Amino acid sequence: MNKKDFTLLVADDDRRIRQMLSLYLKGHGYNVLEAENGEQALDVFYANSSRIDLVLLDVMMPGRDGFSVLEELRDTSLIPVIMVTAKDQEYDQLKGFKCGADDYISKPFSPTILLARIESVLRRCSPKAGNEVLHCGTMELRMKSKSLKVDGQYVPLTQKEFDLLAYLMNNPREVLTRNQILNAIWNYDYEGDPRTVDTHIKQLRAKLKANGTFIRTIHGLGYLFDNE
Repeated sequence: MNKKDFTLLVADDDRRIRQMLSLYLKGHGYNVLEAENGEQALDVFYANSSRIDLVLLDVMMPGRDGFSVLEELRDTSLIPVIMVTAKDQEYDQLKGFKCGADDYISKPFSPTILLARIESVLRRCSPKAGNEVLHCGTMELRMKSKSLKVDGQYVPLTQKEFDLLAYLMNNPREVLTRNQILNAIWNYDYEGDPRTVDTHIKQLRAKLKANGTFIRTIHGLGYLFDNE
């Protein structure tokens, strides 16, 4: 993964934190854009959406907070988003994930830990880090546009559904346990019910129509993508 190919948007109303993050990330090879509030974050994103690969989004900003910005982003884009906030309450983390966040880190944080999370999310979500187009049956999964076609028609997917399908298709004929899937897609030590994987698989199968049979349930273990 060549970091010079990636551009990050850092949105934080604290100038010192924003500049510190910008300098740190630039020092590790990333291109960085900045925004000091929610409205500016959206303006910068819309003006540079074709080259922004990930957004670091502070929750507590004046005017439009991070949750509001994330909800608008998710109306038009599956851009990877890591929420950055001083809050560490479970409710706020759950709200962020429900709004479509890909990961969550609380202040104060270690810059090295944040960097590791950025790299992990980019490896999982960015089209620059994997094959551009995946085919199977009547499915066509395009990594760059984060879109799916089934029988020639576009099928809307959530970020987690897209990541899950890409993960399965990139690991054909391999039994993947629920814990493996949770670690790969949710990217944190999941403490909730691992059956959330089953729920997402069910929703994904429904959207894939006849192609849903490629996802096989391995009872007592997990799932296998059988592309033969």
